[in-house]
Amino acid sequence: MIMKSGEHWHCTNPACGCTVLVEINGVVNGANPRCACGGLMKKDYSPPVFRYLDFLYPQEPALAHRTSSED
Repeated sequence: MIMKSGEHWHCTNPACGCTVLVEINGVVNGANPRCACGGLMKKDYSPPVFRYLDFLYPQEPALAHRTSSED
C-alpha cells in the first residue's frame, strides 16, 4: 500500500476513532497499515473529479461594465 504525503487515514475500530495525517511518502508491505489499537487503517474517501469534461460547461458571462457617461 502506497501512502502519499497529505493523505488522511482513519482507524476502522469505532471505539478508537484515531486519525493520521501522512507527512512523508512511504510504502507499507502487505495490506493496509494497522492502528496502535490493532484495527485496520483506511484512507478517507474523496470522490473522483472529472477534469476532462470541463469543456462541456458553458463559460460564465463577463460582467458588463458601465462607464460614467452612461449614468
